[in-house]
Amino acid sequence: MSTLENERPLKASNYIPRKPTHIECSIEKTLDVIGGKWSFLVLRELFSGTKRFGELQRKVNNISPKSLTDTLRHLEEQGVLERTAFPTVPVTVEYKLTPKGEDLHQILKEMKLWAAKWG
Repeated sequence: MSTLENERPLKASNYIPRKPTHIECSIEKTLDVIGGKWSFLVLRELFSGTKRFGELQRKVNNISPKSLTDTLRHLEEQGVLERTAFPTVPVTVEYKLTPKGEDLHQILKEMKLWAAKWG
């Protein structure tokens, strides 16, 4: 028999499981990885290939440089994209999706189809 902190010994006749205080949701996890509203638009652009910062800023309407920087950093921290800096003057930086990021393509495609149907 094993015991957990502050619980009675585990016996089939008297064991009462604790109610979970938090149930993990895979949708919530996915949204945490993706991040804010700009992430979807940045990902959309990266699905077609590697892009530089300026290209992303031109393609994603109304995004500020700070919002784009924050979004790119978040996606990089989550392992969705990788950032490559080239030693030029000024520094050239390119962003491309990792395999984890590529896996999001089908999800976003389904969201696009849903919006076309119901939007």
